[in-house]
Amino acid sequence: MMPTTKILSALIPPWWSRYQQRFIGNDIVAGLIVALMLIPQGLAYATLAGLPPQYGLYASLLPVVLYAVFGSSSVMSVGPVAITSLLTASALAPLALTANDYVLAAALLAFMSGVFLFLAGVLRLGALAQLLSHPVITGFITGAAILIIISQLKPVFGVSVHGENTVALVLALIAALPTANWLAAALGIIGVGALLLSRKYTVSLLIKIGVASNIARTIQRLVPMLLLLLGAALVFVFDWQTKLAVVGALPDGMPTFAMPTFNSSWFEHLWVPAIVIGLLGFVESISIAQSFAQKKREPLDANAELRALGAANIGSAWAGGFPVTGGFSRTLVNAEAGAHSPLAGVFSAGFVLLALWFATALFSFLPITLLAATIISAAVQLVNISAFRHAWRYDRSEGGAMLGTAGGVLLMGVEVGIGIGVALTLITLVWRASRPHIAVVGLIPGTEHFRNVTRHRVETNDKVLMLRVDENLFFGNAESVASEIITAHTQHTHCHDVVILMSSVSRIDVTALEMLHRLNDDFRLRDIRLHLAEVKGPVEDQLKESDFGTELTGEIFLTAYQAFQKLSGNS
Repeated sequence: MMPTTKILSALIPPWWSRYQQRFIGNDIVAGLIVALMLIPQGLAYATLAGLPPQYGLYASLLPVVLYAVFGSSSVMSVGPVAITSLLTASALAPLALTANDYVLAAALLAFMSGVFLFLAGVLRLGALAQLLSHPVITGFITGAAILIIISQLKPVFGVSVHGENTVALVLALIAALPTANWLAAALGIIGVGALLLSRKYTVSLLIKIGVASNIARTIQRLVPMLLLLLGAALVFVFDWQTKLAVVGALPDGMPTFAMPTFNSSWFEHLWVPAIVIGLLGFVESISIAQSFAQKKREPLDANAELRALGAANIGSAWAGGFPVTGGFSRTLVNAEAGAHSPLAGVFSAGFVLLALWFATALFSFLPITLLAATIISAAVQLVNISAFRHAWRYDRSEGGAMLGTAGGVLLMGVEVGIGIGVALTLITLVWRASRPHIAVVGLIPGTEHFRNVTRHRVETNDKVLMLRVDENLFFGNAESVASEIITAHTQHTHCHDVVILMSSVSRIDVTALEMLHRLNDDFRLRDIRLHLAEVKGPVEDQLKESDFGTELTGEIFLTAYQAFQKLSGNS
């Protein structure tokens, strides 16, 4: 059995040995500022996930503490975010659960996602972050953000409508406008406008009147909390709780800690969404952590991040919460507020807990429409139209994958949208690899370099055809490569030597090797010699294990220049 001291030492995070007493003041201040930002976000994102608001605060307690134990980023702020909240609602909606079962299923979803992430970290699968391309992630985030905005128009206008897809929901919203609660709509629209305008103008206006820039940025990030407090005050003073939906009474104190209820039928429906939520949350979180680690020149362990996010989600489930991940805006605030370690997150959890003990009566007056306004203003920042334009101009296939992902998310659901994006990306990769670029090359005068004859002024020899293959050779492109080489030779009828430059070929599979055998035999029958040049070491080792080297009608040259000089009769 492992001694108790070793168990305790294993639980001491690596950053603790570097911690200095002078950091604690900064971490306390950062924790307070993040908590003031986290409280309105937690309440809002819980409602987005379809849960009572207090569960957003429950999901902001243990996750940050456990991340502090296992994580490697000094400034990452973990908790509820818009995307995981939407994914939670999307995963649970088809189960048609009662209110109590919905809460239990959300906790089970967080637990399953956490176990997946933690095991991936234990197995050192940090490369999981590379499974989704940037266009797919950007397309998903943009599509999900638009979906979030549309979904939050219901509480803004105080209507209860449903739709099988986004188009049906929008049409239902339009049809329900005559029955809208216009007091809620006015508050919600003003709230969205105020939040968007404050994000754009607050800092510059405060600096103009003499406020220090760091204080101005802090005030701007506290605007959502100030807006909610103002809304609660208006509801209390004017007795609006009878005229529009409010949060209502919340339970005081800490949540009930317990392992999530296991239900086999829920598990069957939720294991795929749990993996999707875990993978997307990790990709989002590791991207944030890497950007800040580079700025601070700190080491970052992707496998530790997997374990930390896994533990955070298991902790959220134990508190009855829902899936969590790293949030960019909170992490940015945490870093700019002077956080030196994950201990700042522990302090923020402490301040959230104080709010649960002493401020729930205030939360009960919060208008639901202003929580929706908070979500909408955050989601607007995630819509990245410029990325679509850039991707489309640069590479139509990448732009198509981005557009397909966003459209799939909007029209067919989150999982389907991601599947469409991944499928389009894979199809593009296979299509390109199956039709590699093959260039006829010639010698740049006065050098030993060879370039495409259609792009550069080069020297060639009618008796020697130099071809560069810009792709690995495998079963998917073997026949295409052979066809291109034969076609190129038919356009150079006086050629007696064909040289294939292999500088871009890192692997030749069995099918491609058979293709080279056939090509060699075909050229032999026509009294044409086939040569290779600039063969990489691993490929050369593969060829030595076969009989191709002995059957090759020509030679294997070290460089293209040597091949050209010898076959042209210049050496």
